Amino acid sequence: MKIQQFRNATMVLQTEEIVLLVDPMIGPTGTMPPFSFFRSKPSRNPTVPLPESCQPTLEKVTHCLLTHQHPDHLDKEAVRYLIRKNIPVICSILDEKALRKKGLNVVQTIDYWKRVDFFGGKIEGIPARHGYGFVAKPAGNVMGYYMELPNEPSIYLSSDTIYTEKVDKVLKEYKPAISVVAAGSAQFDIFKPLLMTVEDILTFTRNAPGKVIANHMEAVNHCPTTRETLRQKLTEQGLIEKSYIPEDGEWLEII
Repeated sequence: MKIQQFRNATMVLQTEEIVLLVDPMIGPTGTMPPFSFFRSKPSRNPTVPLPESCQPTLEKVTHCLLTHQHPDHLDKEAVRYLIRKNIPVICSILDEKALRKKGLNVVQTIDYWKRVDFFGGKIEGIPARHGYGFVAKPAGNVMGYYMELPNEPSIYLSSDTIYTEKVDKVLKEYKPAISVVAAGSAQFDIFKPLLMTVEDILTFTRNAPGKVIANHMEAVNHCPTTRETLRQKLTEQGLIEKSYIPEDGEWLEII
């Protein structure tokens, strides 16, 4: 499996059979308003451009997998792209109606804790809690995914979530070879963080049985945790060797 980190939570999983685009935020810099005005510098989003190396990959995409509908995971440019290319979309059963209304070509819906066929392998929806405390309720439904594809390492896309018993269960019982964690510790001007704190990212990495890919950093203005900060913390805890912190546009080859 080859994985290209695009920007924020956007990435591509490439196998011999598919080129799977995950949570596309592909619009130009500054096309969305700030998500924080006081806690963080009120920069417009995305705060960084999509790397040029991602454009050739977009031409090869065969399918798109969506974890939820927030604009930093599905922006207006992505909607236009998916409609124009008629890309088949896989999503949560709870998002199907809204995504079809946008004009997307939804070909498969996934339910929580139900494992179904997926390109010769299996996929299962994993509950995700998008924030600590009250903020998780207005944040809406989010779905992580556990996938087993033929002749590929198993992968867990935890999506926008804090560390929960359900996340812990997948790491310890499903034992994914690769786990992806949203590591930017996003937070609005009010309420608690929307994503794992650095301490919970360390716990996630410590409990993951295989390699961990950390993304969702340095692309939207309400994510204070940087790659360098996370790299230092992982090094201090002796966890850096089991971690990938890819730069935007970087390819990883997972064997």
